[in-house]
Amino acid sequence: MTINLYDDRGVDIGRQRLTWKAMAGKPISKLDDDAFTRIRIILMNGIELDSLRTKQVALRCNREARVPLAQLMRVEQHQATAVNWLIGADHSPLETTIAYEQVAIELTSSVAQLEPDPYLAQAYRYALLEDFDHLYRYSALLDRLEGKDANNILQGYTDIVPGRPTIEHHRAPEHELVRPYEPGAALATKLHALTLTGAEYQTHDYYMNIGPLFADPLARQLYAEIASVEAQHITHYGSMLNPEESLLEKLMISEAAEVWTYAACVEQETNPRIKALWEQFLDYELGHFQVALRLFKDLERRDPEEVLGDDGDLPARIAFRSHRDFVRKVVQEEVQLRKNGTEFVERGEEGGSSIAYRDAVNADGSPSSIVSSTYSWEPGTELMRQAPPRAA
Repeated sequence: MTINLYDDRGVDIGRQRLTWKAMAGKPISKLDDDAFTRIRIILMNGIELDSLRTKQVALRCNREARVPLAQLMRVEQHQATAVNWLIGADHSPLETTIAYEQVAIELTSSVAQLEPDPYLAQAYRYALLEDFDHLYRYSALLDRLEGKDANNILQGYTDIVPGRPTIEHHRAPEHELVRPYEPGAALATKLHALTLTGAEYQTHDYYMNIGPLFADPLARQLYAEIASVEAQHITHYGSMLNPEESLLEKLMISEAAEVWTYAACVEQETNPRIKALWEQFLDYELGHFQVALRLFKDLERRDPEEVLGDDGDLPARIAFRSHRDFVRKVVQEEVQLRKNGTEFVERGEEGGSSIAYRDAVNADGSPSSIVSSTYSWEPGTELMRQAPPRAA
């Protein structure tokens, strides 16, 4: 699929309408639909919500753009609803959590391989190993609370083994930052950073909302622990964004990111009904991009080519497929890495304030270590376990 940001105008925002019935459409099936359909749904909800956040900040800071921003936000809200409502009631909150972590693993794996900046590619691989471990800890919780095999959600695409242990993810804030990309960075670099920031933001918010609803004390602690790490990841990815970009510049990049991710969904979706929705929203986002483009030109009097490049072409898309071999290689080669300031270092060179912080938050024990202390994934969970031999 060939899309040009400057030439493809999509649907005019004045013609973008969704009914309540369309917003609350038929959900996917937990078991019958492919796991990557669910991955795309969760990702695009995160992208839509992050776009809403960007516009809300811009609205507060730009008098001239208030009306078009309000118009954009209304449509984005309805798109986010239509996307998020595709996750049905056959998913328990914990099963949805498993799906969220699968999104993080497969999305980050793809972006890490696409990223042209070696330093930022390293940063993606670093956080990947933490989300990979979160999947393992939540899989143990799913086994503990519901007696279910996480692979029913993962469908064999993603391994269930430890990564960098969650107990060691807790870092002092000054060691969470990474170096931001430069103003002249490739468009791909800008889209990658914004996409991962939005995806992690959504995961954090979901855990903050779901965690308190569990009765099991260990589940409540585990969600609290991993939600804190997800907040760190928002800082990690968010600090990649160039802080000198103007709000309208960020708005334009945000709209380009939505076009880019929806295009990837259209190209790779296997469910015809869901693909039709991606096609509709891709056309909507092309219309949104034109609004952002006009605001950037009219209010900042700048050439969008200095931000997005000369040709308007989109970079290589996210690959919605299993990245098992890549993840295994990263686990084998980089699990020992830690952070010192903005640098990735060996374990013994980790920033001292992170060690002190970690000792403090883990003083009463580590929920992630406790929940998985006797857990080792196997197909079918306890249904396949042999009973201990009877005493003679």
